[in-house]
Amino acid sequence: MVRPTRGLSSVVVPTARPGPTTASTAALALGVLGVLYAGDGRSGGVDGWLRSAVGDARPLWRRVALAVDFLAEPAGAAVLVVAAVTGCLLLRRPRAAVLAVVGPGLAVGTTTLLKPLVGRTIHGVHLSFPSGHTAFLTAFALVVALLVAGRRGLGAAAGTSLVLASALLAGAAMGWAQIALDAHHPTDVLGGWCAALVVVPVSAWLVDRVSGARGRERR
Repeated sequence: MVRPTRGLSSVVVPTARPGPTTASTAALALGVLGVLYAGDGRSGGVDGWLRSAVGDARPLWRRVALAVDFLAEPAGAAVLVVAAVTGCLLLRRPRAAVLAVVGPGLAVGTTTLLKPLVGRTIHGVHLSFPSGHTAFLTAFALVVALLVAGRRGLGAAAGTSLVLASALLAGAAMGWAQIALDAHHPTDVLGGWCAALVVVPVSAWLVDRVSGARGRERR
């Protein structure tokens, strides 16, 4: 569910953002998955089904998967964030520029903190839940979609569709890459996607609150 909000209008868009229901549902799903797979290194039934649906990556598709994976590696992520911040500043959207850094950054930070707490592994040694790569690209796509929706003046319905479709497409693309490269269990990917849906709305709220408080102090 995406609800109208006044607070985010000062950041990017006055009509749509992931609302409390979306964030709460994502947080619940993230918590349930974390409990189910805590301390486990095996693939569950859902993992096996999704992995079989993706199949083995042939050489060409493996290269595509590596290219998508690079977008959430430090160098690739830095390029995306710098480009987004530059675009926001050129459009005179300083708060959106802050959100472009804070949203994806907190999403990755959240997954980094959760991994040792959950303790799920892949290949025996690598902490895997939730997927930081998926969380980053999903969070980044959410921020960009919010900016575009606000810039285009989209209504609530169109803005909602754009934001949720962007999150779904970005999460699916990075999720496919992580599964194809055997870097994550499929449910790790789902956990990363949920983490982004939780963190970005909170990040937007924090940016608005801090910026609004500073604006009142100046006045």
